[in-house]
Amino acid sequence: MGQKVNPVGFRLGIVRGWDSSWYGGKEFAEKLVEDEKIRKYIAARIPKGAISRVVIERTLKRITLTIHTARPGIVIGKGGGEVDKI
Repeated sequence: MGQKVNPVGFRLGIVRGWDSSWYGGKEFAEKLVEDEKIRKYIAARIPKGAISRVVIERTLKRITLTIHTARPGIVIGKGGGEVDKI
């Protein structure tokens, strides 16, 4: 058996970017755990939303979530109500 390479790690920087874009500094571990909690919350909150990827971008005071989905109507909800709840 040969050496196996993770397909995401192999493509980073060439075809695919990171799933999170922020600099952690000394709080890197806490922010990484928080990112995982955010992804689990989104997956549990919208189980039928066909979510393929959640991209997290952080600035000093704001977190921006970009949700890639095949069913945007379920994620957005009626009149944008579900987005406001999230």
